[in-house]
Amino acid sequence: MEKNFIRVRSAKDMTISGILTIAGCILVALPTATSVNILGFFMIFAGILLILMMKTGWKDAESGQKYYKKERFFAQNMHNEIAERIASRPSSVNLKEEDKGNAVRLDIYYSKQAGKAYIQLFEYIPYKYEPCTRQYEYEVAEADKLIG
Repeated sequence: MEKNFIRVRSAKDMTISGILTIAGCILVALPTATSVNILGFFMIFAGILLILMMKTGWKDAESGQKYYKKERFFAQNMHNEIAERIASRPSSVNLKEEDKGNAVRLDIYYSKQAGKAYIQLFEYIPYKYEPCTRQYEYEVAEADKLIG
């Protein structure tokens, strides 16, 4: 069964937005030059905009468990080798060949709390990445090399 992951706001997203907004409010409230007040207004605006748009976390739609996502890109000639290795032993994927192309994308969703990692290989077909393997479930320790 394929896991469905959806984007959510992470604690890091909320913290960054909150710090920007609070710092902007402080700059506006201080009796300083007009330019500092204007900077404060821009910081408030940026903080509000970020809280509305920034979603860097991932969540399993069924269980609600939070996950992190790691993407690794490879050249097209690595497709078969990577597909074979993630089916049996994901720790044996040759990461020295990473970033020598972007025709193949390896997605790793992992949660150290749950102790699980989900790995799937995608191939670039013009305008989007299409899955070319099923989603494999492993323990985080088995996929630790891919997570980095």
